[in-house]
Amino acid sequence: VEVFWVDRGGDATYHGPGQLVGYPLLPLGQVDKHGRLPQADYVGYVRRLEAALILAMARLGLVTGQRRGMTGVWVQPDVASRCPRCPPEKRRTPSKLAAIGVKVDARGVSRHGFALNVDPDMTYWQGIVPCGLAGEQVISLAELLDPPPDMETVADRIVEAIGATLGYRMETADL
Repeated sequence: VEVFWVDRGGDATYHGPGQLVGYPLLPLGQVDKHGRLPQADYVGYVRRLEAALILAMARLGLVTGQRRGMTGVWVQPDVASRCPRCPPEKRRTPSKLAAIGVKVDARGVSRHGFALNVDPDMTYWQGIVPCGLAGEQVISLAELLDPPPDMETVADRIVEAIGATLGYRMETADL
């Protein structure tokens, strides 16, 4: 595992195979006439990003939510308790399904974004304190849904939900 330092909120995280990582680059405000950083609701943007991921998970048949005082998308223990593949510790406390770490540049453009655990090797989190939250559990769609959705389906639901939540008309680019 390689470790990199990046300049975004959220402390330590893992990005790797089996995750869907999305970095929306959006103008959240404009520099004022004095060249100062735009005044915008940056925390509100993070909450809307959480809401988009929660909507996407609902469209995949999974109940998730926000957790007061915490960033990310969480699965409550009552949901995980019905999961035959979930280890016992994930059935007792809320578990984090998606991490969010955002930075806003000097022009008011969002950088970085989210990492959703679709079907990663969950042992990678044993070597870090995810998001600086000691003792918190991390969970994946593969642990919760049988069969787990494929990456393309998850990406499509997230793109749709980000468009709906943030008020954008989403289009597929020809690559």
